Amino acid sequence: MDLAYIPSPSTGVIHLGPIPLRGYAFCIIIGVFVAVWYGNRRWIARGGTAGTVADIAVWAVPFGLVGGRLYHVITDYQLYFSEGENWVDAFKIWEGGLGIWGAIAFGAVGAWIGCRRRGIPLPAYADAIAPGIALAQAIGRWGNWFNQELYGRPTDLPWALKITEGANREAGTYHPTFLYESLWCIGVALLVVWADRRFKLGHGRAFALYVAAYCAGRGWIEYMRVDEAHHVLGLRLNVWTAIVVFLLAVTYIVVSSRLRPGREEIVEPKAEKKAGEKEEKAEGSEKAGESDADVDADASSDDAVDLGKDGKDVEHGAGKS
Repeated sequence: MDLAYIPSPSTGVIHLGPIPLRGYAFCIIIGVFVAVWYGNRRWIARGGTAGTVADIAVWAVPFGLVGGRLYHVITDYQLYFSEGENWVDAFKIWEGGLGIWGAIAFGAVGAWIGCRRRGIPLPAYADAIAPGIALAQAIGRWGNWFNQELYGRPTDLPWALKITEGANREAGTYHPTFLYESLWCIGVALLVVWADRRFKLGHGRAFALYVAAYCAGRGWIEYMRVDEAHHVLGLRLNVWTAIVVFLLAVTYIVVSSRLRPGREEIVEPKAEKKAGEKEEKAEGSEKAGESDADVDADASSDDAVDLGKDGKDVEHGAGKS
């Protein structure tokens, strides 16, 4: 008898009249909001202007969603294009199925376009939003809880996830891999924030640290999952992907730190230009104030001279009378 477990929601959809409100979509939306909000704070702290992160996210988020869905559909094509399956389901993103690898890759393309339009270096932008992306993933993973998907092997641990009978799943208690990854992503965000403050990471190294740390956790969490997946040399495809991407991220950190040590001094030229204009205006105001003070001082001196002359005339006049 199970004494404790994490219950799964009876449904992942709440209908508000004719409008379906899906838990999976809510988790994705909230995650994006948190990533943009926190990324904006970090961007401003690094010398950027408010609103820039959101403007670039307008490009990055749609690209990321498309890329994430494409990766999922391509790597799990049998779910949509095998015999007895309906290929139209490949477009039903609300039912779950976003590959983080495709989301980050395509999202980076969208961010590059947005950065290029604003004259901003992509690595600096990536460093600013890296912890926010990790937090967005931590929130987004709860969408899998609503859909009762991507759980691990059977277990009777007190924190086991209870799964109900449904399409392509058997009732039972399983490892809550969605929870493991959510907690891991929070740890990754904290690690990146700490390392960025401690070592002043720049030129994309904070983002690379996020990628490497996420891959390290995704590897062992992926290994625990029991959902259908392609295997290469006995390992799930996503485990191999995590290993390869981890090595690339670590290599980037090492090479980048040697070629471009330190952190960017200017992350947004327009912000620097505005700051310069403000300083010039302030200097101009100070000079104008000094000029006015000089004029007032000269006027006071002239008045004093005139007053002195008038005083002498009065004295002479008094003596004559």
